Amino acid sequence: MRVLVSDNISDKGVEILRSAGISVDVKTKLSPAELINIICEYDGLIVRSATKVTADVINAGKNLKVVGRAGAGLDNVDAAAATKKGVVVMNTPGGNTVTTAEHAIAMLLSMIRMIPQATASIKNSKWEKNKFTGQEFYNKTLGIVGMGRVGSHVAKLAQGLMMNILAYDPYMSPENAQKMGVGLVPLQEIYQHADFITIHTPLTAETKNLIDAEAIRKMKDGVLIVNCARGGIVDEEAIYDALKSKKAGGAAFDVFVQEPVDPKSPLLTLENFICTPHLGASTLEAQENVALAIAEQIVDYLTRGVIRNAANFPSVSPDVLPKLQPYISLAEKLGAFQSSICEGGIERVSIEYRGKVAEFSVAPLTVAALKGLLTPILEDTVNYVNAPVIAQERGIGVDESKNRDAGDYISLITLTVQTSAGTNSAKGALFSRRDPRIIELNGYPLEVVPEGYMIVLSNVDKPGVVGNIGTLLGKQNINIARMQFGRDVPGGKVLSVISIDSPVSTEILGQIRKLPNVLSVKQIKL
Repeated sequence: MRVLVSDNISDKGVEILRSAGISVDVKTKLSPAELINIICEYDGLIVRSATKVTADVINAGKNLKVVGRAGAGLDNVDAAAATKKGVVVMNTPGGNTVTTAEHAIAMLLSMIRMIPQATASIKNSKWEKNKFTGQEFYNKTLGIVGMGRVGSHVAKLAQGLMMNILAYDPYMSPENAQKMGVGLVPLQEIYQHADFITIHTPLTAETKNLIDAEAIRKMKDGVLIVNCARGGIVDEEAIYDALKSKKAGGAAFDVFVQEPVDPKSPLLTLENFICTPHLGASTLEAQENVALAIAEQIVDYLTRGVIRNAANFPSVSPDVLPKLQPYISLAEKLGAFQSSICEGGIERVSIEYRGKVAEFSVAPLTVAALKGLLTPILEDTVNYVNAPVIAQERGIGVDESKNRDAGDYISLITLTVQTSAGTNSAKGALFSRRDPRIIELNGYPLEVVPEGYMIVLSNVDKPGVVGNIGTLLGKQNINIARMQFGRDVPGGKVLSVISIDSPVSTEILGQIRKLPNVLSVKQIKL
């Protein structure tokens, strides 16, 4: 077996590979063309963040079996192309937790005491003691947006600094928040009450420009904002305006929309803005940890076929995987669909397996359902290995049950999600033994193909509803691909799932919501 290491990792990681009898070439700073030209020679590829593992790279890797990312993110790896090619994509989701959390606190400390500005002043032969009067941490309120691994560790560090913690995370249970000693509140309350705000969420459609001009207007005057998560979660233009007007007292960024950051960025002209070049994971300990972890995972896979910390495959033996794969896909689709329609924080998940599927070990299917449920919020931090751990960390209870009787179906999977706002249940089955379908939602019989953009609609069973929606979408040049309906009784309530070829805007959703006899509407994407 041959492995290419195309980014700098610890020599100890390289030694683990070689000790296992794997031939290793370390070739860093390769151009895309150079990488494409040589990747066909290797069974494995190890990267950090510099190398871009595109579809072209994966398709050129005729012998490529595994791509390992020494770190948590997978922004630079085309996992979809790898999955299609049968290439396992692995990462090390826990290796950077402590160092990223510590960097966020270091940024806050530097900002609150104006350490970079004071250093620059002295180096310019000045002694401006009165200019750099800072604040204390003691008894201040820190708002944490996102309570995953990093956010939770930030909370522990901040508690050691005697700060009061407010946290926002729609998937965290109140019981778990209470155990951690943090106040779980709506995002608006963080804006209103936090002296400092630190962000620890992935960049998704929901979190892009989460901190915009409107959000900043709701914050306390002089608020300090830290972003060590992903560029784009904070609107850079809005934070520039807030810093210049002194609405925000300061901001500290480790990440930017464009990296390396444009030297002409107006943010770099502000004295109350400090920054670092994406150093969240850059400590000696973290670099060694992720190098050792990814090397051990690559060795396990290439020498024994054992998959660990895979972002696109479950940890299943090679002989069983082909039989389970269709059910894994169905379970994950059910979870993703439920995540998109549920309101409130998830408290408990119940999964029932009926029929032939109950003959298998269903643990990988439960993991797939949890991954589908959590991915819309956490994106690339969730994989088939850590999904149960993340669910446990967030206080989500998980129940499994089996029954050999599946009624009219060969196999049936029922996923019930209990949240603080209520309970949703979805049933799924395989058509033609491979194609996933959602066949029932909250008791309403349907036949939903779980893919693409969909509008989930609840309405009163009266004439004209379908026509009104079709007319409205038609005027916007939005094509309807499929429509599925389920109702309780004639004239009662109808649940509709409308598959569309392109997304609708928030404005159009609002217009649909105002149509006669429409009770609720939500757009989702799978």
